[in-house]
Amino acid sequence: MSTPSVAVVGVGHMGGLHAQKLKLLDDEGRAHFVGVYDVDAARAAEVAAPLDAPVLDSLEQVVERADAACLAVPTGLHFELAERLLRGGLDLLVEKPMATTREHARALIELAREKKRLLQVGHIERFSRAFREIQPILERPRFIEVHRLGPYTGRATDASVVLDLMIHDLDIVALLAGAEVESCEAVGVPVLSGTCDIANARLRFANGCIANLTASRVSAERLRKLRLFQSNAYISIDFGTNRIQVLRREGEPGDGGPPKISGEQLEFDEADALLAQDRAFVEALRSRETPVVTGEDGYRALDLALRIQDSIPPEETG
Repeated sequence: MSTPSVAVVGVGHMGGLHAQKLKLLDDEGRAHFVGVYDVDAARAAEVAAPLDAPVLDSLEQVVERADAACLAVPTGLHFELAERLLRGGLDLLVEKPMATTREHARALIELAREKKRLLQVGHIERFSRAFREIQPILERPRFIEVHRLGPYTGRATDASVVLDLMIHDLDIVALLAGAEVESCEAVGVPVLSGTCDIANARLRFANGCIANLTASRVSAERLRKLRLFQSNAYISIDFGTNRIQVLRREGEPGDGGPPKISGEQLEFDEADALLAQDRAFVEALRSRETPVVTGEDGYRALDLALRIQDSIPPEETG
């Protein structure tokens, strides 16, 4: 099991964070952090300096020095640069959404398969401690409700709030529902950007599960909550505080006793989901095993996001 050499391409907000995590993984001996590349050389130098990391001067130098890359450029550039990196023989972690069109996403999946390269998509919520802890008690949810709200940052406004924020939850919801989407209704409005800043979507899955999702990047406070109910339990997950509340039915109907509900509150220390994600990517590089979040997973989330965008009435999109 060799130690992979990894670079970061694009060191805006997310790319800068990836660089910090790769430096930690380098310190652990799990990877060789070979440097950062950005078209803004001053920004690249600013990120690299405190990490004592090299600044790479071109994408060609990234291909020459690295075995793999974390790609965190603006969404509109994902396909172009991901294609170049994969053709150069690099394994790739690409931030969500993996592309802006289904055709481009499918092309990246096929290219990774052709080149025998690993392709992971950056759906970070899969690696949150709360989500990992709750999975063992999930049993075919019947209704899922998600709120992801936050203040306006001015970042990622080249993509709508559906592709920027809601897509995190679309990945989780599709995984939990475990079925194809039969129907979709959505509304959304632009507020401070030229794209949709607030959106709500209602999804009906083939197995009867209903999901209601709300995303906003112009709210006064941050909120990241997922609530669901299944035949035997109500579960509330607060991704912001890593708290989980579980209400369960005790006994079975008709067993002679009065119905009872028991409650359980779970709380976890804050965990670094991005570090867990990047560590999982590095471990996949080392073992050559399928990543936790595959290109197909990224495609599924993108497909749902685009279906929701297409469902928003044109007069509401600006």
